[in-house]
Amino acid sequence: MTRRYTILLIPDPEEGGYVVRVPALPGCHTQGETLNEALDNAREAISLYLEELQARGEAIPEETQPVELATIEV
Repeated sequence: MTRRYTILLIPDPEEGGYVVRVPALPGCHTQGETLNEALDNAREAISLYLEELQARGEAIPEETQPVELATIEV
C-alpha cells in the first residue's frame, strides 16, 4: 500500500543541506546534504517509522489534509 505524507525541507544555513520533518508522524525526522539525499532519507525514515508502528500494533497515521504553510511578519 502506498501512503502519501507532506514533508518539510528546512535549509540548514549553518551545516548546509536540509533538515526534514514529517508533521503527520511526530518524531519522524532526518536530514540530507542535498535535496535528493534529503528526499531519499525522508522515504527511508518514513518507511522505518511506519514499520515500527506496525510491529507494535499501533495505528498508522493517515494524512487526510496536507499541511498549510504561511509566512507572517511580526
